[in-house]
Amino acid sequence: MSSPVDASPSRADAVLAALDPEQREVAASPLGPMCVLAGAGTGKTRAITHRIAFGVHSGAYVPQRVLAVTFTARAAGEMRTRLRELGVGGVAARTFHAAALRQLHYFWPQAIGGAAPEVLPSKAPVVAEAVSRLRMQFDRTAVRDLAAEIEWAKVGLLTPQTYAAAARRAGRDPAGIDHTAMARVWEGYEEAKAQRGVIDFEDVLLLTAGILQEREDIARVVRDQYRHFVVDEYQDVNALQQRLLDLWLGGREEVCVVGDPAQTIYSFTGATPEHLLGFTRRHPDARTVRLVRNYRSTPQILRVANLVLRAARPLPPRTPGPGGRALADIARHADLQAQGEPGPEPVLTAYDDDTAEATGVAAAVAAAIKRGVPAGEIAILFRTNGQSEAVEAALAAADVPYLVRGGERFFSRQEVRGALVLLRGAVRGDDGGRPLPELVRDVLAGAGWAPEPPSAGGALRERWESLQALVALAEDLVSLTPTTRLGDLVRELDERAAAQHAPAVQGVTLASLHAAKGLEWELVQLLGCSDGLIPITLAEGAEAIEEERRLLYVGLTRARRELHLSWAGARSPGGRASRRPSRFLDAAVAVLGAGARSQPRRAGTRETARQPRLPAVCRACGVELTTSATRKVGRCEDCPPTYDPALFDSLRTWRAEVARVAGWPAYSVFTDATLTALAETRPTERTAVAAVSGVGPYKLERYADAVLALVAGGDPQAVAEQTTAAMKSAD
Repeated sequence: MSSPVDASPSRADAVLAALDPEQREVAASPLGPMCVLAGAGTGKTRAITHRIAFGVHSGAYVPQRVLAVTFTARAAGEMRTRLRELGVGGVAARTFHAAALRQLHYFWPQAIGGAAPEVLPSKAPVVAEAVSRLRMQFDRTAVRDLAAEIEWAKVGLLTPQTYAAAARRAGRDPAGIDHTAMARVWEGYEEAKAQRGVIDFEDVLLLTAGILQEREDIARVVRDQYRHFVVDEYQDVNALQQRLLDLWLGGREEVCVVGDPAQTIYSFTGATPEHLLGFTRRHPDARTVRLVRNYRSTPQILRVANLVLRAARPLPPRTPGPGGRALADIARHADLQAQGEPGPEPVLTAYDDDTAEATGVAAAVAAAIKRGVPAGEIAILFRTNGQSEAVEAALAAADVPYLVRGGERFFSRQEVRGALVLLRGAVRGDDGGRPLPELVRDVLAGAGWAPEPPSAGGALRERWESLQALVALAEDLVSLTPTTRLGDLVRELDERAAAQHAPAVQGVTLASLHAAKGLEWELVQLLGCSDGLIPITLAEGAEAIEEERRLLYVGLTRARRELHLSWAGARSPGGRASRRPSRFLDAAVAVLGAGARSQPRRAGTRETARQPRLPAVCRACGVELTTSATRKVGRCEDCPPTYDPALFDSLRTWRAEVARVAGWPAYSVFTDATLTALAETRPTERTAVAAVSGVGPYKLERYADAVLALVAGGDPQAVAEQTTAAMKSAD
């Protein structure tokens, strides 16, 4: 392989110097397969961009031979920006669809002939045409649901002929029609699409994969172009994307995947974590690195997030066999470890009804802004978009600027398009005599920008915030490269527009939990934390409920310093207060208080963590567990242990000494199954010890401190002496 011209060992060393030990392990091994398990806020983008930069500066990579695949255009733009800051240019960072579309346009004339067909911006009009031909009647919402069902089927590599059986197995219920009728709608959609001579976004991937599979000569060209692959958010890959990735690789091993099973929240779109869970089985020589040092959130926020997720059932890998232990290790949740300074404790607030909740949240946000928290550093998150309306009205009444994430795209806004026209027109007049930010302010004054924001809120304030974001971008570029001029700014904006990588806009962000993934704010207000919303009523079955738990976890880990949760007892003012806090908050009662209980505690009961239902299947291979001992440890007898043997030995040595001094049989302290469960879960807090089957209130009181000390690496003999001394004192 030829080396890049700018290979520099000194720059390569500098790239590694800025990383923590686990990030450095990711970056310093740029060759060969790697699976990076990156928890929320652990610096995954930093790790993989530094891996690419190290590969280039060390001579292992030619930048033009690297393809970094992301799930959003914003993430791709962010990756390119970071690589530029690391002195690396020429790396292709694109979404799956963007990368496939470029290849489809390039190879279509050679493979098919003529120009590639246009891509439908939306399925809905063609779906509506198909159902009309079938003499069916659906409203706009139902048509969107039918379009989403077609997307789910296509990314799952189904056909109209195989759809019905697969949909029945998956429990799909598209727009209330039976699966056979849905298959006919899909067939009609494909016919209408063919008559129009267009393709949809899933076709882009399907057709590209088909060309690579059928034309070995074209596949060789693509594989020669891209030698190294990085795939972000790998837990969200669907079957179609995995198929395309396999064709790009062509059996090679130069791929690094990055994902977090705990952030698997898009199964309704066809995404599945099984590709991540099965990576080490498909690539037996892969190195696995787990990032758990969280640089985003305070220890107080992470404590709540860890407690909520720790109570989850693990994702069962469904591929039994020799790789079971590796799969189980990937599926296992590891607590995030806070690296930042302490902050305020998260707070849960109860309101009488939704209107009161929206008003209270708006007042709290206004107060935060008044005490100095920038509006752009505040987010209000919710489970469904329908919850946004009341909050928008309350924010408007409180004169708080806000932006709805998922609304009109930044570069599509009228004021932004007008500003770009003015900036392009001013490029020739930029003689370098004035500072760039000053010049940009003068130009944008013609579009309505002013030094101070308008006193009114609403649309007028939103337009000003859009223009201010362009001014701020100019300031950022100059701080990074002082020689930046107006032409450079325009080129940067053109690149960002193509990638939909919008600059930051000031204003409180309103977003659904799904839309908030990948983002972060100084202060997060998470409303609607009640059963029926989180988890949503539509979630049926254990897997769906656990995905709702992970969705809450994603919301919790968006906050850097302040986290406020709220719920309302009734939907409307004066309505019956029939709601209760989310069942997921039960695990965090120790932090959020007794008001977080989903069910009131009965009088006379002791404050202990609720015992979870024992697992029904092996966490390693998915086989049904039939005995109490195997269900207690969550693993069948045929699968090897998934714990550190040294910890198990420490627990057993401690148990033997405690039992000897007390004159009891060893099992009366803890059974072997309970010791195994403790070694596998590695609890770091008393509530986690209490969650292990076999640890009742009595044993929790006597032995929890000892277990925590042993997990932390304590000497078993010394810990046993402390335990027995405490027991004698208590007696």
